[in-house]
Amino acid sequence: MTDAGEYPPGTAGTSEDAHWGKVVSLNRQQTAADPGAQPQQEPEPEASDEEAALLALGFSKPFVSQMKDRSRKNGTTLEQEVLYCGTVDHDAYYGAIARAFRLPFIATIDHSTVQDIPYLDTQLITPKQVRITHRNRAPQMAIVPEVARLAELSALLLRLPELARGLAITTPSAIRDAVWATGSARRVRQTVSDLFDREPKFSARIVATGGQGVLAGCLVTSLVAACLVEPGILVPLTHATLSSVYLSALSLRIWASLPQKRLRHPPEQWPDGPLPVYTVMVALYREAGMVSQLVANLERLEWPRARLDVKLVCEADDRETVEALKALRLPAHFEIVEVPPHHPRTKPKALTYALAGARGEFLAVYDAEDRPHPQQLLEACARFRVSEAQVACLQAPLIIANLSDNALSGVFAIEYAALFRGLLPMLSRHDMPLPLGGTSNHFRTHILREVGGWDPFNVTEDADLGLRLYRLGYRSQTLRCQTLEDAPVSLNIWTGQRTRWFKGWLQTWLVLTRNPVETARQMGTRGTLAFHLLVGGMLASALLHPLMLVFIAVGITRLATEPLATLPTVVLALFALDCLNVIGSYMIFLKLGMGSMIGQERRRIGWRWLAVPMYWFMSSYAAWKALNELRTNPFFWKKTPHQASKKPTVNSARV
Repeated sequence: MTDAGEYPPGTAGTSEDAHWGKVVSLNRQQTAADPGAQPQQEPEPEASDEEAALLALGFSKPFVSQMKDRSRKNGTTLEQEVLYCGTVDHDAYYGAIARAFRLPFIATIDHSTVQDIPYLDTQLITPKQVRITHRNRAPQMAIVPEVARLAELSALLLRLPELARGLAITTPSAIRDAVWATGSARRVRQTVSDLFDREPKFSARIVATGGQGVLAGCLVTSLVAACLVEPGILVPLTHATLSSVYLSALSLRIWASLPQKRLRHPPEQWPDGPLPVYTVMVALYREAGMVSQLVANLERLEWPRARLDVKLVCEADDRETVEALKALRLPAHFEIVEVPPHHPRTKPKALTYALAGARGEFLAVYDAEDRPHPQQLLEACARFRVSEAQVACLQAPLIIANLSDNALSGVFAIEYAALFRGLLPMLSRHDMPLPLGGTSNHFRTHILREVGGWDPFNVTEDADLGLRLYRLGYRSQTLRCQTLEDAPVSLNIWTGQRTRWFKGWLQTWLVLTRNPVETARQMGTRGTLAFHLLVGGMLASALLHPLMLVFIAVGITRLATEPLATLPTVVLALFALDCLNVIGSYMIFLKLGMGSMIGQERRRIGWRWLAVPMYWFMSSYAAWKALNELRTNPFFWKKTPHQASKKPTVNSARV
């Protein structure tokens, strides 16, 4: 770390005796404040106050000219380009300004000296000033001066020199760090309770309402009792009902597997000229081994660094990950956000906590192992600009890179291709609700704040948020620039992850069925039907799959032991329906998934598609496990461990 009293790298430090008169003379206010002052040599006529101030700090003219060109292109200030160019140390830069003004410089602010006053969190987004209360001396106002207004500040201090006694210079990161720490207890409480307090009907904090519990209990009890009293009628009827529910769950996937008319997006013209600030958030927990790969992948994103706001969100007690990030000496556009320990310990709680400091007009969410396409932010920005205002989210496709590691990763890749390149684009084309994936979501930040962010109690927060957006009148669409990630290759890891997903989908289904009439009114007929087929159908097919196999086994036994002519028509019809359900679910899964892949992916899958029946059976096990865990430990977040990719994949194609 460069000492605060030195000048920034690449600058020629002026002598200690050369005070800020060089810059003061650039502003006409000094002449009015001090008519007797000796005029200094005027800069070139075209030089702005900002340029002149940077030159006075010792930056070279070619460097300032280069940064000026960047600022014109990116719609930023000259100072922003200087600070985010990657070669200027912020402590040294603001320390040099402090020396020029003969003001104290504070590199680190003790958060205990900052009061948690109303609107303090505004300093997370635009850090300008913070009041420091000392125990044994007068308070100070720590400010972050803008170089374009240094001459004004100098003129003010010349008129009111007593102001200098209460001023100090600091950095934006020092203010943000202090504010994050000062308001942490209040902010984490708000994060956990805000959605429940504002809109309890959207929160999974209550697993099931009393009405839902009574209704479920009555239905199950009545069904069992009726089957015991009239088994000859109700057992086949129940069988037929369950098989029909299973078949209906396949309907959307059957539709998506049919030839589709692709959306005609506008020609891919990335936005020119000034770009907005884009926030990128990554929630990390026990990911010390992934941080180097993650930072390298995020650095490949094509976006002006002065317009990029990357927040690496860590649990405050996960010191290993935090220290690993600090050891990387992150660029200026990266920020580590430490979330104080508080129940529930979930990813959505961490993301919603960090949302308070998001500076971007748009916001993207990634996972630790993600390798996003370098132009994904550009595509998202271009799509947002041409889309209607109610398009609140864009989902990028997730593609599995390690699909040839084993059968588990191979079938996982087929499943992801079916979802992100088959089903979700079809839903987007027909303006239906999208159950978002857990990563590579791009949001309009103001809408994300408006709807309450992520539900900290829902362990599949992505699907929940996508459906909540739809309920509130917003829409989600899909992108083409993909994100690469790795599938679990261990059965234990896969089961833990899938159990959490099923538990979250159960939470989401329960939240949306608390008041089915209101949900239907908000989502409309098509949206409500799509929701039940997507979430309810997926849950039903996973939970009922073993029962379908039992039905088939019973049917085969009866066919083998009883003459065909004596079997009732209903038995034969149900046997045919069960075979259609099971075989059809496998075939649709393969057609939609492998049909969405490119030839190279299909070749790498090879024989691994044969594991699909076992994969479905494992999914059923995870669903039943999730149903039990929803009762015993509803908000437990099963951490999915990640490993750095052994063969980083170049991510440059679009799907």
